[in-house]
Amino acid sequence: MTVRVDDLTRRFSPISLDGLVTEAELLTRVDRKYLLPAARLAPVIAQLDDATRVLEIDGERGSRYGSMYFDTPDLTSYHLAARGRRRRFKLRSRHYVDTDAAFLEMKTAGARGTTVKERIAHPTDAVESLTDEGRAYAGEAIAALGFDDALVDALAPTLHTGYRRTTLLLPEGTRSTVDTELEWADAWGGRMTRPDLVIVETKSSSRPSTVDRLLWRAGIRPARISKFATGLAALRPGLSSNRWSRVLRTHFADGAHIARAA
Repeated sequence: MTVRVDDLTRRFSPISLDGLVTEAELLTRVDRKYLLPAARLAPVIAQLDDATRVLEIDGERGSRYGSMYFDTPDLTSYHLAARGRRRRFKLRSRHYVDTDAAFLEMKTAGARGTTVKERIAHPTDAVESLTDEGRAYAGEAIAALGFDDALVDALAPTLHTGYRRTTLLLPEGTRSTVDTELEWADAWGGRMTRPDLVIVETKSSSRPSTVDRLLWRAGIRPARISKFATGLAALRPGLSSNRWSRVLRTHFADGAHIARAA
């Protein structure tokens, strides 16, 4: 089943990007992610207050995102995450397809448990590759974690993800994103599309948001999911994946949605 979020949110008034940032930027955020069958989204949205607003840009209430994740041939970044290493990194280019803007984003976790996410502008005609500037930028962050400089030279396009995102601002000031039309393609010819699944992420203060409570009431609990790690583990079942085993077992075990190049 493919869900049409535009239809589900038609009763909500629009809000601009500037308005969204102004009203929601001061939150001390707690992020929770949920992976659910698309058919279970409509009853949740139907219970939201009519004063909920939806991000609208140039008349569109959903935006297409594309991300290319970079890793080494032996998947250093993936394995650091899979083993829960305190020092780890994730590098991706993010392409905002509708506005044709792109950024190179580096997310690092240091020895003291801090997480830092930074980004620089990236050429839109090179979203699936690393420029010299991008490699130098990544090198600084990776070196700060204590990894060998040679690791940066080995980084290559590994996994591409695509999805359509709708952003909601609730009356209490919390934000939620709804990602649909999920798709993955790895560097070895594996492809997977999951129009039957939806990822909902809530961003609120320390108290659960209305969306959190509605999902909990429906029996849907937060899930440990990473578009990069979970997608790669689903496409390559031989990888160590204990951190995401519950999600993989529940939603990706049969492999029916995976296609491989001949």
